[in-house]
Order: sequence, then structure tokens, then C-alpha cells
Amino acid sequence: MENRPTCAIIDTEALRFNYAQLKAGIPATTKMMAVVKANAYGHGGLETATVLEGLGCGFFGVAMPEEGAALRAGGISAPVVVLGGIFPEQVEELFTFDLTPVIFDIKTARLINDFAKASGTRKKVHVKIDTGMGRLGLMPGQAAHFFEEFKPMANLELEAVLSHFSESEAKDRSFTEGQLALFLDTVKAIRAAGIDPPIVEIANSAAAAAYPEARLGMVRPGIMLYGSYPAPHLAASIKLRPAMSLKTSVLHIKTLEAGTPVSYSRSFITKRRSVIAVLPIGYGDGLPRSLSNKGSVLVRGARAPIAGTVCMDLTMCDVTDIPGVSAGDEVVVIGAQGEEQITAEEVAAAAGTISYEVLCNISARVARRYI
Repeated sequence: MENRPTCAIIDTEALRFNYAQLKAGIPATTKMMAVVKANAYGHGGLETATVLEGLGCGFFGVAMPEEGAALRAGGISAPVVVLGGIFPEQVEELFTFDLTPVIFDIKTARLINDFAKASGTRKKVHVKIDTGMGRLGLMPGQAAHFFEEFKPMANLELEAVLSHFSESEAKDRSFTEGQLALFLDTVKAIRAAGIDPPIVEIANSAAAAAYPEARLGMVRPGIMLYGSYPAPHLAASIKLRPAMSLKTSVLHIKTLEAGTPVSYSRSFITKRRSVIAVLPIGYGDGLPRSLSNKGSVLVRGARAPIAGTVCMDLTMCDVTDIPGVSAGDEVVVIGAQGEEQITAEEVAAAAGTISYEVLCNISARVARRYI
């Protein structure tokens, strides 16, 4: 794939800049967990973690043990936290690869404690509280009973209590403020019961930028590390640089007479004599099929609308109004070219989704090149 022009360019200086911006906005005593799950939102999990560990990042967050194992195999030594829960058959991997689990039920706690006891070790764990996400975590009313049973487990070491905001990027702050209050009340009750977690954490990217009161003992930025904003209004809170550009080259040029259909289902029919550029990128690479006849790309510093249905491996664009386009010309799908720019947020809006999905869906067959 080295010679294939379709590639994702990762700007490691942008990663460093975004990390520094986020770090500068939190207290010196607040730790940072860089969330590098899902291949670091498409940017390369190991490569991203290597850059950030070099900057002193203290923790990394992954979704599953396999992602943590890949970081360890690549030489990452900082604590790696498995945010997405653990199945019983994965407990051994926590010890093999020195991973820290997030737990939220007493059965899993017992399994980990028993394994640690049998192997003569102790295992740090983070315990999650569900304050309104309706996903993973103990309900606040269950916390007292959980920790009553947790206390005697001598081979477990509680490192953190955490929760997760569901809409901290929203302009309406009421639900987020309610979540934070419930979380702090729950932590207070846990401490009153004789359990004092060293780290208390709830802030994701948006909260780290917009809720100083939520930064607490650690923040867990994800999308903002990669230079994308969870919501447009957050751009006023912090300056970021997009870390990824998605590029390809024109594969073929053809001139079609008026009335000629383009791509599957004849969803685009030329209204005039048109110059169509064929691009070697499609939904198999992560270009959303929903951009059919809606999105655009940059060619020779100008916008070229996508013409017809996005195919698995190929996409057509109309370059009739862009003089001189020829095979081999650079095409930018995400990123800047000349005075024009297409952001991941713009692509997401056109596709009816969010920038997280656009970035995560860039497939493994798209080579990552680091600059």
C-alpha cells in the first residue's frame, strides 16, 4: 500500500500542540488520560501514544484489552486503562499486559481479586458510577453496597472512581451540571463509608474545555486531542489543530456528454458536457456513502462536488469548472489545499453524522503517514 495515493497524513506536531493546549487548561495537579481507543480515533493508537508518552502523558485509555496489549507490544509503559469493561475470559490479559480495568459489578471485582491472589499480586482498578449515561457503571444507589463488599478484597487496589458525561458539549448546561453534582455527592458518600479513591474523574474533551469545576483529579480527552471539536461553540474555549488530512490522487479523467449517468443507480446525470474525475477512494476506505451527490473534495485548490453514488473503491467528482485537472493531481478529502479547507466536522455534517465516526471509520487499508 506504500505507493497507493489514498492515505491519511498524521501531523504529530498537531498532536503535540493539542495536548499542550489541553494540558495548559487544567491545574498542575490534575492528571491527563489520553483516550487512544479505536486506533486513536483513526490516527494510529501506538503512534499517537508514543508521541504523547514522550510529552509525559500519565495514562492512556483504551476500549478493550486487545488495544492495551498492542500498546504494550509497541513499548508503551504508562498505565493503560480498559474503559469498556471486562469479560471473565479476559481477566488473565489484565495481568499479562499490565492493564487497569474499569469495573462496575462485584462479580468482576471478585474474579480479578481471586486471580491476583492466586498469582501473588495486587491489581489496580477504577470503579465507574453511572450518573446519567445509562450505559456502563454502578447506579449511585448501588455504590455503598458495592464498596462494602469491595473492602475485604485485599488484592485489589482502588486507584480511581469515575463517571462519564453524556452531553457536556451541549450549550444547555443543566443536565451536565446535574451529573457532576450527583457524581460528587456519590464520591462524598463513598468517602464517608471509609473508601478514599486517590483519583476522582469525570471530564471528557468537552468538559475539560468548558467545565473547570469538572476537571478534578484527572481529565480524559479524546476527540480534542486530534484537533476536532465536539461542538462548534467549543472552538471559542480552546485553539486546536486538526491532526489528520485524508488525501488521494485523480486516477482517471473522462469527458461525458449531457444526459450521461454516473455511478450506481444513475443518481447523477450530467446536465451539460462534463469533466468527471475518478478517485481511488470509496466507502471501503471510510469515505461515507452518504456523501453521494452531497459532499465535495479539493482539487487544484477548488471545491469539486461528488458526482453520483460513492462506490466501495472509487468515487467520482465533477471538475468541469476547474481548469486543467489531470490524472495524478492531488485530491484532498479532509484537510487544506490552497486557500480552501474541508474539516472532519464539515464531512460529518454533510454525511449526517459526527466527526468521531468519520475519523474512526477511515479503514486499515488507508496507509497512515506520520509527519
